[in-house]
Amino acid sequence: MQKTDFIKAVAERAKVSQKETKLIIDAALEVITEALARGEKVTLTGFGTFEVRSRQAREGVNPQTREKMHIPATKTPGFSASSTLKEAVRG
Repeated sequence: MQKTDFIKAVAERAKVSQKETKLIIDAALEVITEALARGEKVTLTGFGTFEVRSRQAREGVNPQTREKMHIPATKTPGFSASSTLKEAVRG
């Protein structure tokens, strides 16, 4: 499902226009993105939790030259599904 399909489905279910739905979904995604950028965790009860995960620095190997290289520590967004969502997916 693409974003436009998602917007259409939400608009139909909520009985509002696709234009309004797009604004709401875009705003929600912006709020989640900004919270993660500040290092905050976003929990949507019954759906899951978005959080920032840290990856430690490590040594890697360049596959072309086989030369060892340092890979710096980094932060990445992560998502953990709630038990409710997991059960719904399992059927």
